[in-house]
Amino acid sequence: MFNRFSRVVLMTSVLIGICEPSFVYACACGCSVFDVGTSYMFPNGEGGMAFVQYGYQDQNRNWSDSSPAAVAKNDDKEIQTHFVTLGLQYMFSQSWGIQAELPYDFRYFKAKDSGGNVVAQSWSQLGDLRVEGIYAGFLSDQSAGLTFGLKLPTGSHNFDPSFVDRDTQIGTGSTDALLGGFYHGNLTRDNRWGWFTQLQLDVPLLIQSAYRPGIELDAAAGIDLKGLALRRVKIVPLAQVIFSERTSDSGAAANPQNSGYQRILLSPGVEFDIHPIKINADIEVPVFQNVTGNQLVAPVLVKMSLSYMF
Repeated sequence: MFNRFSRVVLMTSVLIGICEPSFVYACACGCSVFDVGTSYMFPNGEGGMAFVQYGYQDQNRNWSDSSPAAVAKNDDKEIQTHFVTLGLQYMFSQSWGIQAELPYDFRYFKAKDSGGNVVAQSWSQLGDLRVEGIYAGFLSDQSAGLTFGLKLPTGSHNFDPSFVDRDTQIGTGSTDALLGGFYHGNLTRDNRWGWFTQLQLDVPLLIQSAYRPGIELDAAAGIDLKGLALRRVKIVPLAQVIFSERTSDSGAAANPQNSGYQRILLSPGVEFDIHPIKINADIEVPVFQNVTGNQLVAPVLVKMSLSYMF
């Protein structure tokens, strides 16, 4: 029978083997960086959690390869997005659970039209629904687990198609397979310093209208500090490193020459626990970006969440 260490090593090896990306170019919009959350999303016993999450990014800098590029080289000038996501996680037992997330996004897009004039469009729509199963039964304390499920094409992918490219639409139009994993543990004997890591792989399976979004891998590793409190409010500072890679889009409606990227972000944050309510906030600052062709990038990304445990 495996001991605790052997099971962790085995699970980690399987995840790395499944999720390690090949050396390919990686999406133009880069709107999926929020797929990797922080440690507040990990299962914690039987029961449920309802949450609402808000994210924001303003892609207003043109980038090529790993450095800034001239604005004139990109017809797209700005993509500003507010992400609002409603979610529910429920653990039926110590081992098995389910999670669903439904986003509603507000987008502002400024670019040159077919006549060479700089114009703008604003719209808001439902995004793509994500439904995942959770298995957290590898270890008795639920510290290691797998997630698996589907992203469904509930978001629109044809808003003003004469102006808005497929990689800038709120929905992708694709049905994707999702596979992920997580592990968290303690760094010190007093259990105050902890660490966590997680992976999320997104592979499009079924597509519409000749557009296949790139395969995406998001991974995060972080540390947190427990034991701080202000009266009944528990305060947990945390910091994480996020890595994202997405291969270039493909299909007749895609722009593979200007889609796909790799990037690394540093993300400090804080969690406030006022049981049964948790508030989590963090910022994500890119420290390395390598994009294919010319793409708009954001100088900073912000995220906040409010969750209720039941």
